[in-house]
Amino acid sequence: MNNHYDVIVVGAGAMGMAAGYYLSQKGIGTLMIDAFDPPHENGSHSGDTRIIRHACGEGPEYAPLGLRSQELWDELQGKTSESLFRKTGVLTFGKKGSEFVEQAVTSGRRYDMNIEALSADEIMGRWPGITLPEDNIGCYEPDAGVLFAGNCIRAFRRLALENGAELMTDSPVTSIDVETDSVRISTRDGVFTADKLIITAGAWNKKILSYLDLEIAIQPSRRVIGWFDSEDRLYAADKFPGFICDMPGGTFYGFPSIEGTGVKVGCFDNGVDGAPEYMNREFGAYGEDEADLRYFLGEYMPQANGKLNVGKTCMFTNTPDEDFVIDLHPEYDHIAIAAGFSGHGYKFSSVVGEILSALVTKGGTSRDISSFSAGRQALYPDKSGI
Repeated sequence: MNNHYDVIVVGAGAMGMAAGYYLSQKGIGTLMIDAFDPPHENGSHSGDTRIIRHACGEGPEYAPLGLRSQELWDELQGKTSESLFRKTGVLTFGKKGSEFVEQAVTSGRRYDMNIEALSADEIMGRWPGITLPEDNIGCYEPDAGVLFAGNCIRAFRRLALENGAELMTDSPVTSIDVETDSVRISTRDGVFTADKLIITAGAWNKKILSYLDLEIAIQPSRRVIGWFDSEDRLYAADKFPGFICDMPGGTFYGFPSIEGTGVKVGCFDNGVDGAPEYMNREFGAYGEDEADLRYFLGEYMPQANGKLNVGKTCMFTNTPDEDFVIDLHPEYDHIAIAAGFSGHGYKFSSVVGEILSALVTKGGTSRDISSFSAGRQALYPDKSGI
């Protein structure tokens, strides 16, 4: 292992491993450092599967990134025998007037996507496993689906290493020193230097960025997901889509039953904030862990409200406005940051890796990331921004 690299990537989860891969494609000398051994259960990528939507209810600015990320996932699929993506379709639904659903429709139409706007009756007629009030609406994307999170990271990892990148696992970063044209990274296993630095440490970003005296408002938060015994005649992956639901009782998301594992469901709104190293990782540690998920299933998918097969925890890292941070450091143009993905970032990790690679090699990107500035006011609620 060398001591000096062109680029060091701190945090080799979904975003960092993708960045390492795209740097390695360019022949850039790259070291990826992770506190664990990715993929693993300690990061924001845990939980086996992730939805990929292109018509994003979070806002039209996400749609071009969603479309590009799908292209990159498809390219990656061509380089591995592991299954990375399954086209199940994705249904976004909620009460009529839901800004989230309406923005999904707007995004899809603006970028000429293959989408359908549906009424409650049309949704229930097509998928009898869903029960909705008459005043609900939906947006269906048949070309969207499910990413297999661990497989995606393993594919990026294998290909990056084959291209000459290096990976140091189980090695937490203990300090970062910044010079005008280089960085010095201290870890439990040694000290390494580089011309450029990428920080993609997920829930640990707050701690890592503190080494650079950058204190932006990102908050790690514990979330839960559960797989529930369900009727495969209704909910199997060849019959039922991935879904996200914006209701007065909360925002929920989920997956069809894949290979008989049961319907998987999670909630955006039942989080417990805390530092990742002290977070309780035991599903059921809080009474609402299972109760909130069963509330959703009981209301909208009663035939999936069976025995709990598996319950797990994962982590979100939220910004105040729930928009990402993808930018160069406000003071150091040789440091790129990807942070604050607020529970809806995994599907974009391929394109985020491509963007980060461009930021540190070219100083910029052709993608519009203006909404994700590291200096925007929302990230500094007690100050005037940077």
